[in-house]
Amino acid sequence: MIEPVSNLPAGAHVQTGTLKTFEGAPSFSLSHRLFRLTWKIVWRLLGAWTPPPCKGWRRFLLRSFGAKIHKTANVYGSAIIWYPPNLTMAARSTLGPKVNCYTMGKIEIGENVVVSQNASLCTGTHSINEPSFQILCRPIRLEADSWVCAEAFIGPGVTVGAGAVLGARAAAFADLEAWGIYRGNPAQKVKMRESFRR
Repeated sequence: MIEPVSNLPAGAHVQTGTLKTFEGAPSFSLSHRLFRLTWKIVWRLLGAWTPPPCKGWRRFLLRSFGAKIHKTANVYGSAIIWYPPNLTMAARSTLGPKVNCYTMGKIEIGENVVVSQNASLCTGTHSINEPSFQILCRPIRLEADSWVCAEAFIGPGVTVGAGAVLGARAAAFADLEAWGIYRGNPAQKVKMRESFRR
C-alpha cells in the first residue's frame, strides 16, 4: 500500500513494498494526490494572483488546507507550497516571491525568518542506492532570525540555526551554525554575524 510521505517518519520510504517508479507507479495515495490537486487549483484561482497587501487572505487559504500560519506571518502569492499541512510559520516570518516550499516533509519556520525571492526549501529526495529510486523525506527547520537569501537552496534534513544567513544562490546540504554567514555550493561559513536579542 502506498502512503503519503506526511504519514511516515523522517527518512522513511513512501512505500514499504516494491514501487515501480520507472513504470509510472504513483508515489502517493489517490486521496493525497487529489488533496494536492484541489489545493493547487484553489491557490491558483484565489491566492496566487493576489497583491502583497492581501496577506491575511492568503493566510486564510493556507490554514484552510492545514498549514499552521501565525497571524503576522506573510506568504507572497507567487510562492509555491506543495502540501500545506506540512508547513508551520511563526510570528513575522516571510516566504518571499516565487519561493518554492517543497513540503513533502515538515518545514518549520521560526520567528522573524525571511526566505527571499526564488529560494527553494526541498524536503524530498530519492534513495540513490535502491533500484526503485524510492522517495525519501526529511524535515527542514529555519530557526528564529535566520535569513535565506535570493535563489538559495536548502536540502532535506537541514536545520538553519538562529540568526544564520545563507547567501544568495548558496546551497545548504548540512546544518548551518547559529549566527553563521554562509555562501557557495556547498555552503561554507565565511564569518559570524553579530548576535542580538529582540
